[in-house]
Amino acid sequence: MMDLLKRNPFKRRPGNSLLGLAFEGSRLEGVVVRRTNGSVERTSGFLASLSLDLLTNDPELVGREIRKQLDAAGVRERWCAVCVPMSWVLTLTTKLPELPEADRESFLQIEAERGFPYSLDALMLARSVYRTAGGEQYATLVGVPREHLSRLEAVLHAAQLRPVSFSLSLAALQRAEPDPSQGVMALLPGEDSVGMQVSCGGGLVVLRTVEGAFEREDNESQIQVAQVAREMRITLGQLPEDVRESVRRVRVFGRGDAADALAEQLHARLASTNVWIERVREYAPSDFSVRIPARTEVSPAFSLAVQQLTGAGPALQLLPPKVSAWSQFATRYSSRKLVWIGAAAAAVAGLVSLAFLVQQWQLVHWRSKWTAVSSRVSELETMQQNIRKYRPWFDESFRSLSILRRLSETFPVDGSVSAKTVEIREPSEGRAPTESRELPKITCTGTARNNQALLQTIDKLSAAKGVSDLRTEQIRGKSPLEFTLNFHWHETVGP
Repeated sequence: MMDLLKRNPFKRRPGNSLLGLAFEGSRLEGVVVRRTNGSVERTSGFLASLSLDLLTNDPELVGREIRKQLDAAGVRERWCAVCVPMSWVLTLTTKLPELPEADRESFLQIEAERGFPYSLDALMLARSVYRTAGGEQYATLVGVPREHLSRLEAVLHAAQLRPVSFSLSLAALQRAEPDPSQGVMALLPGEDSVGMQVSCGGGLVVLRTVEGAFEREDNESQIQVAQVAREMRITLGQLPEDVRESVRRVRVFGRGDAADALAEQLHARLASTNVWIERVREYAPSDFSVRIPARTEVSPAFSLAVQQLTGAGPALQLLPPKVSAWSQFATRYSSRKLVWIGAAAAAVAGLVSLAFLVQQWQLVHWRSKWTAVSSRVSELETMQQNIRKYRPWFDESFRSLSILRRLSETFPVDGSVSAKTVEIREPSEGRAPTESRELPKITCTGTARNNQALLQTIDKLSAAKGVSDLRTEQIRGKSPLEFTLNFHWHETVGP
């Protein structure tokens, strides 16, 4: 949650000129103010009626309509100070106990959470502290829905404007007197309501709008002074007695017949009281710290622009703070747990980097070793290739002699079984001898005196080492017998 009670206003320097804007209902007032040599002057201005609503219509379309009005008035200034509509404002007043400044901020946050119908995340808050004649301190919390201000920023962006301040019309027109005994009620007739502000003791006491203050008669809006006077009595009656007794002046701002009628009829109604009604049409020379042209007509837009240019700043700053991306990151990830996680990640990254360095050192080491012996290895490989190319054509394993030896060992020594021919067939060239059909095949033909001697020889041959798949292909005659034997030979170690 962003603590808006303790935030510093986001200060931006627009230069020597500034556009002041004031929204009220469908009306938009604009004034361009320029500061030169310790004085300010109004260079241009306009008053327009908008056909689109700030809160319900598309911000892009509303911004284009405002841009059109600015172009028609010849306004080229991009930086602006804006008075937001009074109807957006929510207020809450609470008595301040004697607390340290840090605890006071926490107290105000708790009071705001209890008193406003919005969460603090959904509001932009500003505060104004005032002191009564009895020495007690109060704080008036002023809140505007964050969504409303976000839409207003989008509208201004679409109108190619850059805001430096958001504030309120009455707060810009009537600054609070530091003397608790000099309370002032300020009234500002609008399009269909009347803005009301009570200030004393250096701060704002009441800030509200009087709805239903106008009625339409013959297609014209007529101000209902009786309704406004009733709301004034109710408002004053709800204030602490010392604050109520300090309000002896009512200042009526604004232009037009509504403000004139309100001031005139209130003067008639309150003539028997100690309240003084003042109709304010022009600025006094002492209203600002710089000189202004004589007979300058009062205007919320002009007042806010001058306060911003002179560095005084508005009494209430409602512009959402602009937080840099780095500050958001640092605020979001500054907890101790995440610091430990970051340290662990850095350690892991360091270990991985160290492992890569060790691996690189090993590669360099063994590459240098290989460079030292590579020439000798090349010579040996050449020699091996030549040996394979020029080695003897015969088989060094003496396979044929081994086969003949095995046959001679299995045939009887008395000559009862003898061999005539022995044929050795090598396996197909280029195929590994992994199956019996790929082993050397031996065909042996011979004679035997009788069948019993032949069978004994066959049994002995089938059990001999290196012999497999022994088959009797042919036996003819009785005594002597002629036979043909086939078997496969596989290499064996030893006799």
